[in-house]
Amino acid sequence: MASPSLSSNMIPTSFSQSWNHDVFLSFRGEDTRKKFVDHLYTALVQQGIDTYKDDETLARGELIGPSLLKAIRESRIAVVIFSKNYADSSWCLDELAYIIECMDTRGQIVMPIFYEVDPSDVRKLNGNYEEAFVKHELEHKQKVESWRRALVKSGNLSGWVSKDFANGHEANFIKKIIGTISIRLSSLITNINKDLIGIEIRLQGLKSKLEIGTGGVRMVGIWGVGGGGKTTLASAAYMEISHQFEAHCLLENIRDESSKHGLKRLQERILSALLKKEVVLQSELEGKSMIKRRLCHKSVLVVLDDVDDLKQLEALAGLHDWFGEGSRIIITTRDEHLLSRKADFIYEVSLLSHNEAIKLFSRHAYRKDKPIEDYERLSLDVVSYAGGFPLALEIIGSFLYDKDNDEWMSALAKLKCIPHVKVTERLKISYDGLEHDEKELFLDIACFLRRWPINPALEVLDACSFHPGIGVKVLVQKSLIKVSNGIFHMHDLVEEMAHYIVRGEHPAHPEKHSRIWQEEDALNLFFREARTLTENNHTEVIFVTSDINHPRLPHVISNMKKLRWIYMRGYPASLFPASFQPTKLGCLMLEGSRQKQLWQGCKHLPSLKLLDLGHSHCLTSTPDFVGLPYLERLILEDCESLEKIHPSFGYHERLVYVNMNGCKKLKMFPPIIRMKKLVTLELSGCSRLQKFPDIQTHMDSLVKLILEFTSIDIIPASLGEFCTNLVSFDSRDCHKLKRIDGNFRLLKHLKILHLSGCDQLEKLAWDFFGKECCLEVLSLSIKGQDSRSFNSHKNYIGLGLLLQNSSVSLKLPQFPRLLRKLDLSGCHLGDGDIPSDLSEMINLQVLDLSHNTFSQLHSSLSRIPCLKFLNLSSCQWLVALPDLPSSIAILRAEDCNLLQTIGDLSIYKWLWKISLWRKNNKLIVGGERVVHSVLQGNGVEDRFMSVILPVESLKTSTMPITTASITLQLPHNWYSDFSGFLFCVDTYQWEEGYGIVIKQEMSMNSQLNHHQWEEYDKNDQESFKEGQAGYVPFASLTQISWWNLSSTNITFEIECKGDPKVLLVPRKSKTGDSRERATVCSSEFWDKESEEDVYRSEKTFEIKDDPKSSSIYIEWCH
Repeated sequence: MASPSLSSNMIPTSFSQSWNHDVFLSFRGEDTRKKFVDHLYTALVQQGIDTYKDDETLARGELIGPSLLKAIRESRIAVVIFSKNYADSSWCLDELAYIIECMDTRGQIVMPIFYEVDPSDVRKLNGNYEEAFVKHELEHKQKVESWRRALVKSGNLSGWVSKDFANGHEANFIKKIIGTISIRLSSLITNINKDLIGIEIRLQGLKSKLEIGTGGVRMVGIWGVGGGGKTTLASAAYMEISHQFEAHCLLENIRDESSKHGLKRLQERILSALLKKEVVLQSELEGKSMIKRRLCHKSVLVVLDDVDDLKQLEALAGLHDWFGEGSRIIITTRDEHLLSRKADFIYEVSLLSHNEAIKLFSRHAYRKDKPIEDYERLSLDVVSYAGGFPLALEIIGSFLYDKDNDEWMSALAKLKCIPHVKVTERLKISYDGLEHDEKELFLDIACFLRRWPINPALEVLDACSFHPGIGVKVLVQKSLIKVSNGIFHMHDLVEEMAHYIVRGEHPAHPEKHSRIWQEEDALNLFFREARTLTENNHTEVIFVTSDINHPRLPHVISNMKKLRWIYMRGYPASLFPASFQPTKLGCLMLEGSRQKQLWQGCKHLPSLKLLDLGHSHCLTSTPDFVGLPYLERLILEDCESLEKIHPSFGYHERLVYVNMNGCKKLKMFPPIIRMKKLVTLELSGCSRLQKFPDIQTHMDSLVKLILEFTSIDIIPASLGEFCTNLVSFDSRDCHKLKRIDGNFRLLKHLKILHLSGCDQLEKLAWDFFGKECCLEVLSLSIKGQDSRSFNSHKNYIGLGLLLQNSSVSLKLPQFPRLLRKLDLSGCHLGDGDIPSDLSEMINLQVLDLSHNTFSQLHSSLSRIPCLKFLNLSSCQWLVALPDLPSSIAILRAEDCNLLQTIGDLSIYKWLWKISLWRKNNKLIVGGERVVHSVLQGNGVEDRFMSVILPVESLKTSTMPITTASITLQLPHNWYSDFSGFLFCVDTYQWEEGYGIVIKQEMSMNSQLNHHQWEEYDKNDQESFKEGQAGYVPFASLTQISWWNLSSTNITFEIECKGDPKVLLVPRKSKTGDSRERATVCSSEFWDKESEEDVYRSEKTFEIKDDPKSSSIYIEWCH
């Protein structure tokens, strides 16, 4: 498998499985199938673009629905051809709705083509689309709304309009479409990381042996030692050349997959990928026949990764004539003998050269690219020993990191005593350097926890008393494991080494192994032990993910005296016998058990720390907890038949975490007498639980209590009395909750309080929170009303739904002083309703006062010391902006129709984003000076800026989005005399945003449409007439390595409605290169709107560069 030195930052290993098609075509057959779509499909295929078109791909009689949905899901780009009768078809509309869903959830690119229809007809359901929906309202009423949303969303996307191209000549139209799709596909393919040591020259060598374009069918084998980079090399070649074939497939991990699922499953996968439809086989023999019969006329690229048996090749690529002219088959293997009969050429992956090995080793041993002083000789010894083997260099280098000279000498001496025979033995060097507990920790991760999320894995390891907090760090440092995106990972060879260690000298005798993880071993063990029922003193962990329903299974497990972890799914209904007394058992996980109870009476398990019986739908009662004195985590989630919790539960002094979510039949909760260490108690969805737990002792450790969707009617005073350290309390949707007794102000550490949906709850007192309250999150929404203001974000308070009668203004409660975000939107706040003491909220950064009725705001607003974001949108009676705090960074005042004037905003030096749009487009006095004011701020040299203004001459928003090209020949002093580009647009499209491509031209092309560069005139503050302006500083582009400051020829391609302009903004001070000037504090500009606002996920400006095409792509979304 791949060496980590060559595989870091490469394409995901599941890439080929995620996207099986480049393009999916959605169209109305009777309109376009035999005309435009046929021509477009042919052009796409000729361009080498893998295109899915239903009548070309589905066999007669096949169920088309699921197949099309799968094809949509597995396509990188969906091209939707809107034609006259597209909306007539419910099938097309279902297709479109699913395409939009994939765009939102999978990042699929959607490109609409408006073929002989106007985009506005699609968005607004005019003409034929309106007529179609009249019919659908009667026949498909339940789907109409989702179809309408899909049409509106797709109609607003950037695409092509047939009537705009060459008087309707389809050839030119299709040529333009193909060109754009090719560019988009090219940008999606991951470039090979230039820092991957040694990959480029090896890729060139492999491509030369593949002889692409020379015809014939050619099989090339990649052979080399495990961990030498075979898989990475094959993947890199696949990504670079796959678009040149009719179909392609990368079949990974054949060695493992064939042993787990058989060769027939692999044949089904390769056929499904290459034929672009689901294939189910009856036998391996049928698979061979179908591969030859169906692929012999197709030009395909197939990568068979990690082949270790000749039978695999015979089943998947038996002969050359199985594949069509031009096909290429790449095979990776550790066994050269397998390739001698099949491959036209065997490419041996060369190990790293001396210089490459020095560089790789130094990166891990010193975190540099070359050895440090006094270690050069020792480094050369290690490189010589490793013989250019990448994995060994990385692991040994990490092992020696931070070691002194003597430790290096000792390690090298040990290395030289180990025979150069097997890779696993070389890897074992790092394992041998571990402490005993670290070894056990590593073996558990390798055998059971690879690809597990790290937090649940750490809980298990902690229950086994391995102290994983420090141990995992040691394993990461020694390159035995990796933690990426919160998941445990490791190299295949490292996992193999662990398996080799566990099996030891008895590979065929699982009863002598310390760990059982393979189903075959488990079955052999259970059936063998069931015959003899002898005592087992070897097995420490049994990890079985499939149901094993042997009648003597409980007795076999009872004889395993050294068990410390049991993980079994679907455990049979029989109780554990009296002989089940594993005194070392720390973790018992029986997910989906069929037992009604675990055992009879009280069983003493002195080491048990974690008991997980989640989803055990038959469980009716818990065990006696007296026999589980060290239990820390109890998980009974979704035990829907659970009715009784043993009374001893309330006396347990070690429990830290309890999860009983979804225990629907639970009516009573035992009194809590001694649970002083409990941190989290979750009872969400216990819908029959009527009484709050009776707390009779101080629970100083309790910080999280979840009671949502219960039938509790009263929160007793004991909560405030005994749970004084509570941080989070959630009682959402407790529809029978009527009263909160006691003094909630005693909860001095409470930061999160959810009471939304508690529609029977009595009104809270004005001083409910108290002066010392440190609340950061508050939810009080009323069920059945608009709840957009209530989202559980850190430090967030939503009060938009406190009013049940919106005709009267709200008497606001006293706000906690530590709020960082305050949302008072939609509270019908009039003049004087907003308290003046907001200025005392020293942490407040976000203030949302939108959708209120005040006409003016108190001057105290300007004294909020840290306010960054102010939203006054849809305040219909607001006539003037208030004075703002000096810290303000973002101001939104959209659709404030009575707003008449804007004062001087240039005094706010951190202000970089302003939105003053309104539907009536009526000008605001002073609005023309806003852009100038923003450009006078502190960040003009380094920061982005974005402005939306009302413009009377605004062009219609229904105009199609087109790509405007502007080519400028800049002055030679452009970088030193100017600070950035100002993009100006005379239309609004904040929902779609703007796509801006910047290309540096090598020379001026006479065919390009030249524009005279213009300078933004800072002395003419009254002349700005455009609706939107976006500023991109040069400093943001200099981070791109290939950006040439001396180039004066630049082309801008701007996706927008209307006519864009590009202006050069003069520097505030022309005193040298801006890179040499001190930059301002970026935190003052507060560009966190995408993190704080639940309505938007994108930043205002995103810059992406494509070195391959030497272009910069800027996404600007106000």
